[in-house]
Amino acid sequence: MSAARPSSPLRAIRAWALYDWANSGFAALVQTFVFAAYFTKAVAENETIGTAQWGTMMGVSGLLIGLGGPILGAIADRSGSRKPWLGLFTGLCIVATALLWLVQPDTSCVWLALLLAGIGTLGSEYALIFYNAMLPDLASPQTIGRWSGWGWALGYAGGLVLLVIALYGFVQPPGWFGISREAALHIRMVMPLTALWYLIFCLPLFWYTPDTPTAAIPFKQAVAEACIQLRQSLRSMRDSKGIAIFLLARMLYNDGLTTMFAFGGIYAAATFGLAPSQVIIFGIGLNITAGLGAASFAWLDDWLGPRKTILYALIGLIVPGTAILLVTDVTLFWIFGLSLGFFVGPVQASSRSYLSHAAPPEHRTEMFGLLALSGKLTSFVGPFLVGWLTLVSGNQRVGMASIIVLFVLGLIGMCFVPAVKPQ
Repeated sequence: MSAARPSSPLRAIRAWALYDWANSGFAALVQTFVFAAYFTKAVAENETIGTAQWGTMMGVSGLLIGLGGPILGAIADRSGSRKPWLGLFTGLCIVATALLWLVQPDTSCVWLALLLAGIGTLGSEYALIFYNAMLPDLASPQTIGRWSGWGWALGYAGGLVLLVIALYGFVQPPGWFGISREAALHIRMVMPLTALWYLIFCLPLFWYTPDTPTAAIPFKQAVAEACIQLRQSLRSMRDSKGIAIFLLARMLYNDGLTTMFAFGGIYAAATFGLAPSQVIIFGIGLNITAGLGAASFAWLDDWLGPRKTILYALIGLIVPGTAILLVTDVTLFWIFGLSLGFFVGPVQASSRSYLSHAAPPEHRTEMFGLLALSGKLTSFVGPFLVGWLTLVSGNQRVGMASIIVLFVLGLIGMCFVPAVKPQ
């Protein structure tokens, strides 16, 4: 671990954290609370088939992200700069999100919807590999945990504001802009709004946050060296057992988180009968509790360390998550659902913090590529399980139970992960 160093200028790291605010709109409005629910209820043939189709799309996207992420991270480590890659995949997500406006409430648009949502997911997740890898170069080792947590908190705050705009400006009649409800135009217009939000608020990072110097290595050479480096890193994981166990545990609980995000809005709409506006209101509440959790646990991360923070947060996910599957009363669903949100941010933020402390500086982006691999290589399992168990049983509760199993397995794995502390 490198010696302590002063943090970058405050404006630079604030601009970095603001990217979480920008990126979160895609996860909140496309993957979870608006478009996913719209797809299963209005575009797919029926909710059961739509759930299976959405799960398949998320699973295939996750597999592609898991396979490509480590290679891209290794290439960035060889070539030096991260901003060009970040800009490329950010732009890909923004374009795909804007084009979701074309998806009308008709079964003929199913494949267009799945294709664009899948491309957007690829762009968003690939961008985060390079974004996350910038943190250790911007914050001192003693403040990585809190900046990681504050970034996640900003992300939830951004998702909250965007959900409020979507609800009162577009979805809830009459809306601020008087948009027609014919052909679900009031829902579809939320997608260009999300794309514009991402575009505007990602710009400060590209303007004010410094990048690592570009190495004078031709692209083909960087690719070849990256493949060699990645192969060597995978072999050397045998000597980095702590990171290896962490990546395995994270693979399990992150699969649960990914699946929960993919099906949260769908579950609320189908099992508890929440209307689109109610799903968005639930999303607003969830973003409030998740943001509070991420901000609060940010201090705990620097105080107790990321490992303990992850353990406490996983327990906090398992208890209310199990309750959500057992209750039938809508009020109890709201109570346990909002309680669960408080622990979502800390798990994500402290995972980023843990690897920022543990990864060797010269292989940092590659390690975050492996983090994407651990989070995505098996991420098709959760959505496939939920989608197809729901299809076979005809009951979403049966499918959603697989999420709790993944959280429990991740908790068991984290018990064997060594602690890390700032140096």
